Amino acid sequence: MVTRRKTNSEPIISSQEKLVESVKQTLDDAEALLREATDATGEKAQALRQEALDCLKRSRETLYDVEEDVLARGRQAVQATDEYVHQNPWQAITVAGVAGLLVGMLITRR
Repeated sequence: MVTRRKTNSEPIISSQEKLVESVKQTLDDAEALLREATDATGEKAQALRQEALDCLKRSRETLYDVEEDVLARGRQAVQATDEYVHQNPWQAITVAGVAGLLVGMLITRR
């Protein structure tokens, strides 16, 4: 029986898609508000500009949250790799050697 392990890359892809959609939506909203603010005057224009700035602030906060998540996942990957190499040094050396050989073959073909 084959079981499928959930990989760490699946949530990252979902987070990336959510981030892109969130940023697109926020920028569209901010652009619409700024266009409307150019036609308005006085307090209404100021309120629209402030709302656009709030949209951009939310987008920035979302970017920071995703950045923190990606950095945490990167640290976990580095730690897992370090533990694996320490537990299986010969396998790691073999994998590195094979990878180096393949890269060398690809470079010499050009």
